[in-house]
Amino acid sequence: MSIHIVALGSECPGGVGVGEEIMGQGQLQGGLLWSYLGHGALVGPCDLESSLHNPAFMEYTSRVFGDVTVVVRDCPSWDLLDSDWASVRKVLEQADILVIKYSVTDKLAFQQVRNGYAPRLRPLLRHWGVPVILVAVGARLNDEGPPCTCPLCASDWSSCVPHSEGLQLSRDLGATYLELPSLNHVFVGRYFGSVLEYFMIQCLKHKAKERPEKRRGNKVSELRPPHLEQPARLPPIRVEESSFSQDMQWLLERGVQFADVAFYAGDSGKELGWAHAAVLCAVSPYFRQLLLGPKTRERPQSRCVCRDRDGGPPSLLSTWDGGIIDDMPRTDGHPSGRLSRLVVKDPLLCMCLWETLMFIYRGAWEWEHLQEALEEKLKNSLAVAQLMDRIRSLIGRDRASRDTPSARAAQLGPQTLVNLFNSPLYSDVIFMVQGSVLPAHRAVLVARCDVMAAMFSGKYAEARSRVVPIHGVSSDTFLSFLEYLYTDSCCPASVLQAMAVLVCAEMYQVKRLQHLCEVCVCAYLQSMPSRELASTGISVVRLLRRAKCHNAEQLYVWLLHFIANNYLIFSHKPDFLELSDEEREQVERLRWPSRGYLQELSEYQQRRRKLRKSRCIVM
Repeated sequence: MSIHIVALGSECPGGVGVGEEIMGQGQLQGGLLWSYLGHGALVGPCDLESSLHNPAFMEYTSRVFGDVTVVVRDCPSWDLLDSDWASVRKVLEQADILVIKYSVTDKLAFQQVRNGYAPRLRPLLRHWGVPVILVAVGARLNDEGPPCTCPLCASDWSSCVPHSEGLQLSRDLGATYLELPSLNHVFVGRYFGSVLEYFMIQCLKHKAKERPEKRRGNKVSELRPPHLEQPARLPPIRVEESSFSQDMQWLLERGVQFADVAFYAGDSGKELGWAHAAVLCAVSPYFRQLLLGPKTRERPQSRCVCRDRDGGPPSLLSTWDGGIIDDMPRTDGHPSGRLSRLVVKDPLLCMCLWETLMFIYRGAWEWEHLQEALEEKLKNSLAVAQLMDRIRSLIGRDRASRDTPSARAAQLGPQTLVNLFNSPLYSDVIFMVQGSVLPAHRAVLVARCDVMAAMFSGKYAEARSRVVPIHGVSSDTFLSFLEYLYTDSCCPASVLQAMAVLVCAEMYQVKRLQHLCEVCVCAYLQSMPSRELASTGISVVRLLRRAKCHNAEQLYVWLLHFIANNYLIFSHKPDFLELSDEEREQVERLRWPSRGYLQELSEYQQRRRKLRKSRCIVM
């Protein structure tokens, strides 16, 4: 019997050590395997294996266990895998044991092996089942003392290969990992020799049991199964960035007809601007107490929550004479409602009211932008600091809690309106959906949805009515739609619920919500295992039809690829026949596994059956 050992890589840094004699085709005499075999090794191919001789490898033979021939093919240069891969693969196919060597002081060569050559060898080694020994040769250097052999020493990781990286490479290749500080008889004979002899014994036992026709060396009679390619990647679903802050900024700038709060200067009585009580109360506890406090008509009162116990900052705002006016007629033809008139008593806040309102409407979290805007307008750092403290009191945040994670998460963009969702607080419209009463706020709806902006701003019945009926949508679906408008997020509970919200989003032309629902549908379907896909009552083909009907182009293309990647599951379902000719042609073109693979698999199984029958007849 003979054992074929293939060695790749060099145990010397740079490929050739100082003072070492080069022998053969660039190979080193005195290397790892040469040291193990001893002086009995003979350079040149074995007589029985001369037909497999490869001039790129240094070949030498020896005998172990008395009468077992060991044929070693050693290649120290990894460049051969790039220049002559077919020749290297042919040699690797004959290997019974593979030995990969590297020097711990040559980190660059190790990185080339790990990143470039190991991924190429990994699938072949797993397919062939060849035992692999990964050997790290050399001692790690230590500038402060003698060479360190400790695997945990980190003093020279910048120039040497750490123990952890070598161990990780061995796991990736499924190899046995060894570290040899030097190539003396103790490390080579006791450590490396013991592991190599173990694999040689296992190889001899395997060869003694296997039949001649099953040996891997006899490639002519061996049948290999066809190679199955990986399925094609599913196309990504692209979602637009959030426009919540821009929508709320638009509401402040152009949504005057839905405003119900007017600001006036305390000294001159000049009108400063308009705002929306729902937004102010959702963001600021100060406005919530000021606008929702008890009514009074006897005399003006200042309800300020930013006053400290020790007589802190003065009152910032107060109500006008007579406080809040109920049922004030609107000149624009819209239904009458509450109008709150507030007096700005602080001169700094009076000068920078627009910047403060813009900060509140955009989510009350862009503190850096607010400070830059105030500095540009006031040109006084002391005044900016004072006004920033007063705005923090207005928002309900002090300086100490400004940058804490909990405070940052408490008011972050879209989450500022979460308290208004499905809340009667300052609600000015009620949706009647399947008998359910859903309160809402025209200002938020107009800012977030163009269709509702036209519905409430134009000459429609909804613009003059407080109660708006909604038809063709379930209450749960419409509530999820409203939740997105208020919170800029959507979390449907199932595939069917996501499709229902998608239809509602398409009805009201909210593209981003439509794309978020597409992502939810894809995530739910992709998380189903094959057995659940085969037994589920959800018809993917009908989802495809609805996606096309409601202009969900990304979901339509994704579902076509999903059906093609799971062709063996969906092709046996009755609704598969509902696909159009064009869709079925595209699915057949993208199907996995392909027709060619199934044909090759059928031929392979037929040849295996014939081979088994012929063996039974011979026996």
